[in-house]
Amino acid sequence: MAKETKGLVLVFTGNGKGKTTAALGMALRAWGQGMKVLVLQFIKGGWKYGELIAAEKLGPNFEMRQMGEGFIKDTGGDGLEAHRAAAQKALVEAAQAVRAGEHDLVILDEINYALSYGLVELKDVIDVIRSKPPGMHLVLTGRNVAEELVELADLVTEMREVKHPYAAGIPAQKGIEF
Repeated sequence: MAKETKGLVLVFTGNGKGKTTAALGMALRAWGQGMKVLVLQFIKGGWKYGELIAAEKLGPNFEMRQMGEGFIKDTGGDGLEAHRAAAQKALVEAAQAVRAGEHDLVILDEINYALSYGLVELKDVIDVIRSKPPGMHLVLTGRNVAEELVELADLVTEMREVKHPYAAGIPAQKGIEF
């Protein structure tokens, strides 16, 4: 019996920690199976996250690009415009990469967050999903997933926060959050 590969659309969303972590775990699994992986980070930028250091060591079949301006703090005026320009550039790169079909797995990290802040348009994200080659897997992460994306996805997992150390005053920990 021949194995058939059907490229899946997967979404990791919710207010709990672990969306990017789950996507990166899947990326590591895919890479380990000889697949070519691309991770485009729509919000993260400026920090040297642990996953960037690891990705550099995995070689040419595991590529991670920080495309964002960092966490969104200023939601008005020029601050939001810089985030919007970065996210739109990331979406153009995502569209090009997906249509080129050179990767087996493409992760659009925190794209749902970019959508919920109005940095990119839903119709453009849907166009990227619909342009996906049949064998490519596509992962979208971030809070506040749009219902239209839930409908298009093959798998949707919602991370729910039950308890978080930040609530107890514990700052982000190296190797755990970054």
